Amino acid sequence: MPVGIEAWLWQVPPITRAWLALAVTTSLAVQCQVVTPLQLYFSFRSAITNAQPWRMFTTFFYFGPFSLDFVFHLFFFMRYSRMLEESSFANKKADYFWLLFVSSVMLLLLSPLFNLPFLSSSLAFVPIYVWSRRHPSVPISLFGIFTISAPYLPLALVVFSWVISGTWKAAAGDLIGCAVGHVGWFVRDVWAREMMGGSNVLGEAPETLRRIMGDI
Repeated sequence: MPVGIEAWLWQVPPITRAWLALAVTTSLAVQCQVVTPLQLYFSFRSAITNAQPWRMFTTFFYFGPFSLDFVFHLFFFMRYSRMLEESSFANKKADYFWLLFVSSVMLLLLSPLFNLPFLSSSLAFVPIYVWSRRHPSVPISLFGIFTISAPYLPLALVVFSWVISGTWKAAAGDLIGCAVGHVGWFVRDVWAREMMGGSNVLGEAPETLRRIMGDI
């Protein structure tokens, strides 16, 4: 029977667990000098022109070296990604994966406009934002210092990220993640319901993906 950290990991929903494992493994690989950040960042020139397509994936899993900023982003991503996957996407692994996949594509397209070589923290803010919009009346205690309502959580975390990193660029990446999260929430929860009268291709995973992931 699994005990300790192994037991805790198996309690985490599969998409969040896989993302967490890849993020920690990537940072460990950099820390142990197996790879360097220069081999992981994304740019269209490196990924496409220089035929290094893995950069379109590794950019989402490197949260930087082990530091307070690393712990900050990983903790809040894991907490709210897990809560979102356990509530809104319970037994809907494919739909949650599809939300993150579509958000990743959007971030890749936006990255050259904002000069963001690493998109891990931006993507991490997508589930945080979606969760906050789906639970607007939930009070959130931040570090036991003050309490805010859930819709203000992403903005509060962006401010904390700015303070911790000491640079506006980190906050800019997080804000772009919030913007992409807003698009994902709007397409899934507002547009699909009020404009389309049901699901749509951007808000619901294709049937083939749902079959592969065992949702149907």
